[in-house]
Amino acid sequence: MGAMTAADTENLGHLLAPPLLITGMSGAGLSTAAKVFEDRGWFVAHNLPPQLMLELVEMCRADTSPVEHLAIVTDVRSRMFPGSMMQTLAELKARGVRPTILFLDARKDALMKRFDSVRRTHPLQGGDTLSQGIDRERAMLGDIKEDADVSIETSDLSVHDLRRRIEGAFGESVAQKPHVTVQSFGFKHGAPRDSDLTVDVRFLPNPFWVPELREQRGTDAPVSDYVLSRPGAGAFIDNFLTMFNSMQAGFRHEGKNFMTVSIGCTGGHHRSVAVAEEIGRRLREDSGLDVNVIHRDIAR
Repeated sequence: MGAMTAADTENLGHLLAPPLLITGMSGAGLSTAAKVFEDRGWFVAHNLPPQLMLELVEMCRADTSPVEHLAIVTDVRSRMFPGSMMQTLAELKARGVRPTILFLDARKDALMKRFDSVRRTHPLQGGDTLSQGIDRERAMLGDIKEDADVSIETSDLSVHDLRRRIEGAFGESVAQKPHVTVQSFGFKHGAPRDSDLTVDVRFLPNPFWVPELREQRGTDAPVSDYVLSRPGAGAFIDNFLTMFNSMQAGFRHEGKNFMTVSIGCTGGHHRSVAVAEEIGRRLREDSGLDVNVIHRDIAR
C-alpha cells in the first residue's frame, strides 16, 4: 500500500483513515480481530458480499458519514456472491481507496483442532473431510494472502495473545506512518511464520550460563548490559540497522507500511529480548516510524 498524498486524503471524503480488510482462514481468529477494532471504536462490518463492500466504503466516504475508521471482515462465506475479493480490491484502488489488509493464518493441525473443539463443519467442507475443506480455502486465499500488509500466524496464540499481537502490529492508528513490530522469540519454540525479517543472535554468549542472570530476562538491566556489552553485539546491531534503514525506501516504494522483524535466540528469554529492545529503542529515534516491541516467549 503506497503512502497517501494530500490529494488521496481529500478524495477519501469523511473517511480519513484507509479502510481495513480483515480476512484469512476460517478458524484463524477473524472474530477476535474484529472485536479488537470494535473495542477501539471502529465501525466493523462482517461478511459483506463484494458489491456491498464497495457501497459501504462509498457511504463512509460521504461528508455526512459519522464513520472515521472502517474495518470489513470477510471470510469464505462472502465468496458465494459474484465478484472476487481481488476484483473488489482493484475496484477500490481505482476509486482512490487503498485498503490495509490484515490476514490471519494458522497451521492445518491447529485449525482442525479448533473446528473439532466447537463441533463445527468447515464452510467449504461440504460432504468431504474437514482437511479437504481447509485445503480448498487455503488455495482460494493464496492471492490475497500474498497482497496482505500484515499477516499473523495464530496457531500458538491464545485469544489474549492474538489481541496483543494485533494491537502491537497496528499501534495507535493504521497506516498513518510505517509501522515496525520487533519481536523476540526462542528457536526451541519454533521460528515465527509471520516475519518479514528474521535474525539469529545465538552467536552471542548466553546469559543462561551465568548463574546470577539465569532467572532474569533481557528486559532486566543486568541481562541487557551483559548481552549488549559482549564482543560483536554492538557491531551486529549497527550493521542490522544500516541494512534495515537502507531497505526503507524500497519498502515504501512497494507500498509495505507494516513490517515485522523477529530476533531469535535459544529460549527467547535473554539475548533476543535484549537485542530486540535495543533495536526497537533505536528505531524509535526515527520519527518517521511507529515502532512496537513484543516478546513472544519471554514467559515460557
